[in-house]
Amino acid sequence: MPERGAKVAIVDYGMGNLFSVKHACSHVGLDAEITADRDAVLAADAVILPGVGAFGDAMVTLRDLGMDTALREVAQRGTPLFGICLGLQLLMEVSHEFGEHEGLGLVPGEVVHLGAPRDGDRVLKVPQVGWNALMREPRADGSDAWAGTWFEGLADGTAMYFVHSFVVSPAGAADVLARTRYGDVTFCSALRYRNVFACQCHPERSGPDGLRVYSDFAAALAPRESL
Repeated sequence: MPERGAKVAIVDYGMGNLFSVKHACSHVGLDAEITADRDAVLAADAVILPGVGAFGDAMVTLRDLGMDTALREVAQRGTPLFGICLGLQLLMEVSHEFGEHEGLGLVPGEVVHLGAPRDGDRVLKVPQVGWNALMREPRADGSDAWAGTWFEGLADGTAMYFVHSFVVSPAGAADVLARTRYGDVTFCSALRYRNVFACQCHPERSGPDGLRVYSDFAAALAPRESL
């Protein structure tokens, strides 16, 4: 681990597991700041967009803070951007949660309801709350979808903690890193698009395997510190 952690901005828009994320960052040696200041976000080596709650409310707050334009600039610059749970969904172009809402538009695709998952004759509860497995997305060329990502240190089928009623549907199949099965419904649970990495689960609430994701995140930032 580097002697001085990279500077990470955790976006505070009033809807996130902020202190758990900050603690996970600190655990792996990152210098993390919870902030609602767009200038602090633009100055960071990497940005984490967490979140729990309603998509429409979150976008209103991000716009009021000027954070929507800041996050788009972060993505355009190539700064690593890590979306978690609602943070993943906000990266998409549009959400159909309680109406239709425009998202940040950083990843082509939409946000849709999880549906009515069934396990045989039993209808499963929505939201999904609890542990579920990340299944590595196969590639047509046989390559490892997780190679070079912040999931690289995980085994296929690793369980992570989820809390959600909506899921993302990326436009590009090649953007999907992992899928998760909930009853008879399979959904995208992680993606990578250019400098954006995002997951529907909560690594900061997923024990040692979740901390391994943050450790890989920190290792990916280490070369940026010597520039």
